[in-house]
Amino acid sequence: MRVRLKPELEGVHPRVFVTAAELETLRQRAQSTHRGAWMRVLENLVATRREPPPPPGPQERRSQNNVAFAIAEISLAYQIERKPEYLAAARRWILAAIDYEPWGYTYDKPNIDLAAGHLLYAIGWAYDLLYHDFSTPERVRIRASLERHATLVADHFSPGPGKRFAFTQNHNFIPTSGLAVTALALMGESEAAPRWAALARAHHHRAGMLLSPDGYYYEGVEYWIFSTPWLVHFLDAWEHSTGESLWDRDLFRNWKLYLAHSLLPDGQNVFDFGDIWEGPLTRAGRGAEYPRVYPGRTLQSNYNVLYGVAARLRDPETQAVADRYASFSHSNLEEYWTLLWRDPALKPAPIDRIPLLHHFEDSGVVFYRTSWGADATALAFKAGPPEGHRVAALLPQIPEWRLSGGHAHPDANSFIIWANGRYLTGDTGYVGLPQARHHNTVTVGGIGQGKEGKHDVWSGMPSDRLATIRISSVTHQAGRLRIAADAAGAYPAESGLRRFTRSFTFAAPATFVVEDDIEVERPTLIESYLHADTPISSSGNDFVIQQGGVQLRGQIASQTPLRTRAGETNLTSPGKPGSIEKGETDQRGYEIVIQTASPVRKLDVTVTLRVQREGSL
Repeated sequence: MRVRLKPELEGVHPRVFVTAAELETLRQRAQSTHRGAWMRVLENLVATRREPPPPPGPQERRSQNNVAFAIAEISLAYQIERKPEYLAAARRWILAAIDYEPWGYTYDKPNIDLAAGHLLYAIGWAYDLLYHDFSTPERVRIRASLERHATLVADHFSPGPGKRFAFTQNHNFIPTSGLAVTALALMGESEAAPRWAALARAHHHRAGMLLSPDGYYYEGVEYWIFSTPWLVHFLDAWEHSTGESLWDRDLFRNWKLYLAHSLLPDGQNVFDFGDIWEGPLTRAGRGAEYPRVYPGRTLQSNYNVLYGVAARLRDPETQAVADRYASFSHSNLEEYWTLLWRDPALKPAPIDRIPLLHHFEDSGVVFYRTSWGADATALAFKAGPPEGHRVAALLPQIPEWRLSGGHAHPDANSFIIWANGRYLTGDTGYVGLPQARHHNTVTVGGIGQGKEGKHDVWSGMPSDRLATIRISSVTHQAGRLRIAADAAGAYPAESGLRRFTRSFTFAAPATFVVEDDIEVERPTLIESYLHADTPISSSGNDFVIQQGGVQLRGQIASQTPLRTRAGETNLTSPGKPGSIEKGETDQRGYEIVIQTASPVRKLDVTVTLRVQREGSL
């Protein structure tokens, strides 16, 4: 493919995301419709508050990513405000970062991974925005660094014998998004820029085509927050610079449904399937991740991405979801993008236009809540292939596609319950070694789902087998929701599991019933797990989860003799990048395990869960 800029942008700077004329419109916004949001940016400009980390560059996790955000922020702030001290700060940070060696971690994928993508984006955009403010020697230095690092990233992501790419994984589309921004900024100056641009487009075209069109993000909400801005940055830069739109994907239209349903009724917690923060620790306001995830004690959700999507698709419902997140005082990692993304003329739809029940059919996830109010009861149920049902048909057609589902957990047939303002049942968060026993699901003779013992448990599992994990029916009438699913395909053949069907029923206002039908090839111990953030007390076939003034009381019924045990949930936390499977042992909440008293071939068990307030007992 031959990439060309719009004719009117050839030889012009700025051009990648905005032109000089569009900057004047943004200046007007900053003083009128967006004044409050823009003032928050100016009050927290990182580059004016401290000096940049010096070369060879910081090595703490995400540290160079944060340098990139500081550069993009101060560069835009200067163009809007035209304050000399902002330009001086931008110069300092840019001229420090171009000399980092490597871009990224010295010990894990140097110069080709996430930090490289962040810095290509930020410095490439700064080169474009501040082109006329740099001296000729400064432009030469900055361009040389960009060319070197773009070449390294492009070489890594270029096709070659035996090379396969994780098109749907953030370690692919973040670096290639940064590559696109630098390529578009250097078109007409760097001979290789058109090739870099075409390569980035190829990767993002694949990402848009292969990510599930239902809008569910298989890596979890934390990675939606971290990753999806880069898909939008690419789309924005590409269309603005070349005139070609790649927005025509259901994926982008349906993000509103994923974000609307993922946020719990309190507006600060989420349904946290997959690698998300530290589970019970983060929910309790503790742990290493809490200060990063909740700066100022409210969620940093990057909701302003939805303003960009809403504006581009002219979608009032997406605007409504973005406004809902804003109403909870959330923040954004790139707060300055609100100035560009939020269209003040686009009126939001009423939030009740979003249905209370939604089934992400390709991904195999159901969300339901009783209302959009803070007092709602909400639930989620998951039973689908890691990247959706489409994968089984698509994968054979795209031999260069390598699945990378490490952030998707072995949690088929699991569920999460929120009621009376409390998160009542499991999940355990981001881990180094995911296991089914960390979720509200089943193990067979201690064998869980996928190929446990590594971070990506789904690698090596046949896609056609995973495609049999499915939600078979969802029925909702007269205050009763019933979900039926089959998760046998999630387990390896050596488990001997023939059947694992689960029905999950919610009977309003406060009763949940979990019914399991399990069959194995040979007599085996079968274990069913239920997780909570607080200790679980049990007596015989009864147990209680206490959360503040709310109780979830459980009753177990089966013709098969069972035994239960309650205790802590311990797991392997993530190690540093490149050694994710080598983290420390971490205690994340509590569990009750329901186990057959002896090996069996069949098990039918029903667990009834009733939500009660203490005063109503």
